Amino acid sequence: MGQTNVTSWRDFVFLGFSGSGELQHLLFALFLSLYLVTLTSNVFIIIAIRLDSHLHTPMYLFLVFLSFSETCYTLGIIPRMLFGLAMGDQAISYVGCAAQMFFSASWACTNCFLLAAMGFDRYVAICAPLHYASRMNPNLCAQLVVTSFLIGYLFGLGMTLVIFHLSFCSSHEIQHFFCDTPPVLSIACGDTGLSELGILILSLLVLLVSFFFITISYAYILAAILKIPSAEGQKKAFSICASHLTVVIIHYGCASFMYLRPKASYSLERDQLIAMTYTVVTPLLNPIVYSLRNRAVQTALRNAFRGRLLGKK
Repeated sequence: MGQTNVTSWRDFVFLGFSGSGELQHLLFALFLSLYLVTLTSNVFIIIAIRLDSHLHTPMYLFLVFLSFSETCYTLGIIPRMLFGLAMGDQAISYVGCAAQMFFSASWACTNCFLLAAMGFDRYVAICAPLHYASRMNPNLCAQLVVTSFLIGYLFGLGMTLVIFHLSFCSSHEIQHFFCDTPPVLSIACGDTGLSELGILILSLLVLLVSFFFITISYAYILAAILKIPSAEGQKKAFSICASHLTVVIIHYGCASFMYLRPKASYSLERDQLIAMTYTVVTPLLNPIVYSLRNRAVQTALRNAFRGRLLGKK
């Protein structure tokens, strides 16, 4: 290996940006800028919703935890990527790689089930508006959030154990910019058939189960919207779900492409582009989509910026 002299047998080396050359500093500036915008946007949404009593409803509670989950997800990936671009050190320890995979997989799975919980919330809001307050009570919301986090961590632990019980004896060069399951699995030696099957089963469980609940929720939502007599009423009902649907399509589209395919179809350039979408773009897109399409969030953000909710009246 070309970089064996800077690593030990317990190290991995990221090759994701090895061909960037002089562009690495430009990429560092670009990704740092995007990351700071993402971090700031999510933090402002959390603060604005937390401090505005008018937004203490289940829909915005789920949005707070989705922003928190996305923030934690990026914390496990982007700072290490930025460090590698800035310092030229693309080595990561065996334990560090396992930890990065565990936390990134856990938060990614958590996001899936939080999106499912948000879909259920929209179902109750549109299909049973008169019973919304009683059905989406604080206890149920707390249970849905806690369940999403617990399931996410269990699946993250399962995926990490499936990968890191293998041996890595032929190459420790990861054709990626972080320890994601497909590229790490691709460098394992020996028969990886069972591990591939295990990752596929876990990925299917996470994606299909959560997406099943989202699909069922929106099937009932669509049926209810079609019964609304006025076009204006239908448009208003659709607008309630537009932000959530946009995030769902992007999140599940990227995740399905990355994890529901055989190891033989891995491609460095294509996979890095998809990975950039769900590690950099999607966490940035969430606050933009929700803030641009939601007047209540816009108002809360303006108040937070002006200091009206921060004790600067």
